[in-house]
Amino acid sequence: MTEEKYNGYDPSIVYDYKDHPDIKSGRCDNCDKAQFKSSVKDFVYIRECRNCGMKKSI
Repeated sequence: MTEEKYNGYDPSIVYDYKDHPDIKSGRCDNCDKAQFKSSVKDFVYIRECRNCGMKKSI
């Protein structure tokens, strides 16, 4: 079994893209995966990583 290495972002917090832009465009800053699920609530677009759960409002 392999351990996943994350960069210490808390998946319960929704980070703002303006304050935390992508380190690598289109990839999660926490686990470096490129698969996301997205949702819109109150005209705010939320992008959530399918692997680690890190969320950003875009």
